[in-house]
Amino acid sequence: MKQTSFGLALFAVVVAVGLGFVLARSYYARPAGTEHRTARQFVLYFTLSRVENPIIVLGDSIVEASSLPSGACGHPIINAGLSGASTASDLGGWLVPALANKRAFAIIVALGTNDALAPRPVTKQAFETSYASLLRELSKVTTHLFVLDIPAVEARDRMTPEMQRQVMATIREYRSVLPELAARNNATFLPLPEMTPPFTVDGVHPNAEGYRSWDTAISRGTARACG
Repeated sequence: MKQTSFGLALFAVVVAVGLGFVLARSYYARPAGTEHRTARQFVLYFTLSRVENPIIVLGDSIVEASSLPSGACGHPIINAGLSGASTASDLGGWLVPALANKRAFAIIVALGTNDALAPRPVTKQAFETSYASLLRELSKVTTHLFVLDIPAVEARDRMTPEMQRQVMATIREYRSVLPELAARNNATFLPLPEMTPPFTVDGVHPNAEGYRSWDTAISRGTARACG
């Protein structure tokens, strides 16, 4: 009996070790940076499963770090920010599965900063192409689609004056296509109010004053969606 118990215990240990090895291999075999993306998608799935007809704010770390109101005109507002996201991050393929065949009342897209901050920023044409592709995908799950302007960056912290000059030149190029891009894809463009420096904590992410202006633009979007 003791031998049988010992054998079963040994078998359980071997199985556990083997399973742990497989899971560990699977974890470390993932491409770098996918852990946060997967975790955020799970959070979105569980959050969206509890609500109907949400207003979704989709974007990068500026969205993820924001404090959005709980709702507008009876629709819950859901934070779908993903740190590091750009227009080429397949956010449609990330968000739509989390919706699980539901529709959103409205989607506000806030992207472009990471495209401009890349060591080799994409061209204006490539930015426009990837953004348009995202909007076409999102238009299948909502009838109210918005494109938020790209916030400015400022020379602060690790953002040197020269870096700020280069990044802002790219942002201005991207901004120039946003109103027409939105119109061509049945979306509404939301301009950002002027921000008075200092409006960031690190040159990129808004401080309290910067978020006040950013929140104003988001509120205009929700108000337009609510009619």
